[in-house]
Amino acid sequence: MAEKFYITTAIDYPNNKPHIGHAFEKIGADVQARFRRMLGQPTFFLIGNDENTVKVSRRAAELGLDPKSYVDQMAEVFKAAWRDLNISNDEFIQTSEPRHWTGCQKFIQIVHDAGYIYRKAYEGIYCEGCEAFKTAKDLVDGRCEQHPQLELKTVREENYFFALSRFQDRLLKLYRDNPEFIQPESRRNEVVALVESGLEDISITRQNLDWGIPVPFDPQQRIYVWFDALLNYITGIGYGTDEAKFRRWWPAEMHVIGKDITRFHCALWPAMLMAAGLELPHRVQVHGFVLIKGAKMSKSLGNVVDPMDLVGQFGADAFRYVLLRLCPFTGDGEFSFDQFVSVYNSDLANNLGNLYSRTLSMCLRYFEGNLEGTAGLVPQEVLGDLDLEAFHRELTARMAACEYHMALAMIWEGILDRANRYVDRTKPFELAKTDRDRCKEVLANLASTLRTAAVYIAPFMPQTAQKLYTAFNFTPAFADIHWDMAARTGPLAMDLKVTAPTEKGRVRPLFPRIQ
Repeated sequence: MAEKFYITTAIDYPNNKPHIGHAFEKIGADVQARFRRMLGQPTFFLIGNDENTVKVSRRAAELGLDPKSYVDQMAEVFKAAWRDLNISNDEFIQTSEPRHWTGCQKFIQIVHDAGYIYRKAYEGIYCEGCEAFKTAKDLVDGRCEQHPQLELKTVREENYFFALSRFQDRLLKLYRDNPEFIQPESRRNEVVALVESGLEDISITRQNLDWGIPVPFDPQQRIYVWFDALLNYITGIGYGTDEAKFRRWWPAEMHVIGKDITRFHCALWPAMLMAAGLELPHRVQVHGFVLIKGAKMSKSLGNVVDPMDLVGQFGADAFRYVLLRLCPFTGDGEFSFDQFVSVYNSDLANNLGNLYSRTLSMCLRYFEGNLEGTAGLVPQEVLGDLDLEAFHRELTARMAACEYHMALAMIWEGILDRANRYVDRTKPFELAKTDRDRCKEVLANLASTLRTAAVYIAPFMPQTAQKLYTAFNFTPAFADIHWDMAARTGPLAMDLKVTAPTEKGRVRPLFPRIQ
């Protein structure tokens, strides 16, 4: 296990508020960061906004604001959304911040001095949606694949170029020697094919722009989008401003990005780092799209879903769970409100929520919440037919591979379904009348299973996990739980008792059913 874990997401354009696609990426990265912390790895989690763009300055002008005022306002909108979704990032970087400008200017100067940047006149096809120049092989039927609704423009400028073509062989060696560098394998194959087909040098500055980072060796030019944006991964941890912090966290163990920007992160970014003499990240984890009626979300198509609408109605944990259960993180997934309701009711209200309510209600009704005499009990009955050690190993591997929908299926089928079948089989509500000691033992087994479930769902549903774990007097404190605790089935240290809040002696439902 690595001594530390540095994880990032792509930074977002703040030309509009975040949508469900942004939330999908942030939640997926957050699950990984929480999982790594539970493994005991010191973890640093970086997110942020990509602000030095033409789209941002244009949007600011439409609102009658200067760009900096606009991006600062939008940063607060994004930060609020991520707080509401319980994203546990350690840092939020704005690329308009002085620390980012300082780091970018240092980096581009180093690469220029190393001989990888040169100036030339250029004419190219430009997509305003991507804020990127396109070559013929990037186009589908003469249009940008990601923004087919936008007209491409021909741009003529004299700019500085990065000699990306000089890194083709080194990149192919990187992919060959480090097959884990790009995940999943399907995305790795796409990038390898792209690089094998030939790389062209790319424009990394623009002239005649008022907004953006000045090029230190030519102040009339501004550093262009990708050569600026990608550098947030190092400026956000101190490159150019806090070298001790930078040495502490770089290189990144995982960059989490969408499949539409793989060529920038898997070809351009490592080439930039090679040119600057910096270590490469260990892994680029590519996620798919959240599809609405089979199409990628787009403001122009009118199918953008505001995640905060669902969070406001049903809570962050419910939204996090359903989104990752419906949509495979390493591939595309379909999302709709009807699907949300169906999964919410079946998995959260009827399964997890019902198990929690039944277990606590019976403890309160039959024993006033005190399961005296349960200390020393080894609570193995519920999961007795499960090879918990093998289950734990497989679940841990699924988590590390970002196969979240499969990990959640394992938890629900392997732990929660077993617990609900155990209730139906043992019938503690009947044992309360005929064998109270056995009833108490059954309820202690169920309580312990809720503890196991709490540990496993903590990366996905942190608030719900805390409610499950603190429903009884389990030790250690919830803040100190470790991932491997879920696989331990030693004797209970003390008599169990209900510590969950109640209303007039009744348990508050975790997930009220959606009618």
